[in-house]
Amino acid sequence: MKKLSFIALLCATFLLSSCGAFKSYVASYSVGLSAVESPADAKQQFGETKVVTFDEEGISKYRYEDDYIDIVWYVSSKQFNFTLKNKSGHTLKINWDDVSYVDTKGQVGRVMHSGVKYAERNSSQPATTVPKGASISDILLPTDNVYYVSGQYGGWRESYLIPCVYKTPEAFNAEASGYVGKTMTVMMPIMIENVQNDYTFTFNIDKLLNTASK
Repeated sequence: MKKLSFIALLCATFLLSSCGAFKSYVASYSVGLSAVESPADAKQQFGETKVVTFDEEGISKYRYEDDYIDIVWYVSSKQFNFTLKNKSGHTLKINWDDVSYVDTKGQVGRVMHSGVKYAERNSSQPATTVPKGASISDILLPTDNVYYVSGQYGGWRESYLIPCVYKTPEAFNAEASGYVGKTMTVMMPIMIENVQNDYTFTFNIDKLLNTASK
């Protein structure tokens, strides 16, 4: 296990409603990649593993690497973003229906990736193959966080990965710090030569960065 931390402003510091009359209080957090679990025999099968963090265009990112994959992650307010490179001498396959997400409450759910329509988020998603030496850039969005709002100003919406919007400073001060220490987890099985290799990425909410003011 290796631990590193980075600061991600997962939400803006405040929001106004469409008419500008109501102010919302929005929490921002420092989030760290606290653990990466690779297949049990990864050291023997995949060689030495390593995790590093780096800044790119002002965004803190983190990389996990072994002899077969090189994956770079960064977390935005509503989705996980990643670039995966196939370092092996074989074709890799990601079965999206097998990728799962555990939220801050410990609830397991499905994810969708780019190219999937919101209305079809609960349908089966075709697998993606990555030839040797090639890379893909994609996102993971929890399907439970996608919902539809009806009405004139309705449409598809996405919830924050970490609940962070409060109507009053009192609610902010009472509840926002409660997410510190909680985790979010992405479980991503990767097929290599018809063998499923389970990778687990755990993200820890390290610190609340702001306070509410009237």
